[in-house]
Amino acid sequence: MCDDATATPLLSHDQTRVTRFDFAPGAQTGWHVHDYDYVIVALTDMTMRLELPGGEVREVTTPAGAAYRREAGTEHNVINAGTAPMSFVEVEFLR
Repeated sequence: MCDDATATPLLSHDQTRVTRFDFAPGAQTGWHVHDYDYVIVALTDMTMRLELPGGEVREVTTPAGAAYRREAGTEHNVINAGTAPMSFVEVEFLR
């Protein structure tokens, strides 16, 4: 059984919400749907296994310092597939 990722709220107001996520190896977010557009900034090198609807599984490697964006409606479970802890900051755009 995997431990859950740790979500630490950093900032929240009417326009944005910022959360730091920390994952031990094998930790996961659990299935969720993003209600808002968002940006991820990698704090560490990351090897993520993304479980997607319909049984699709993707493995993605993202270097520390890289950023990417996704749109509202994204549904997935994010798992640390690497052997080291991984962390990122998520910025959600609430408007």
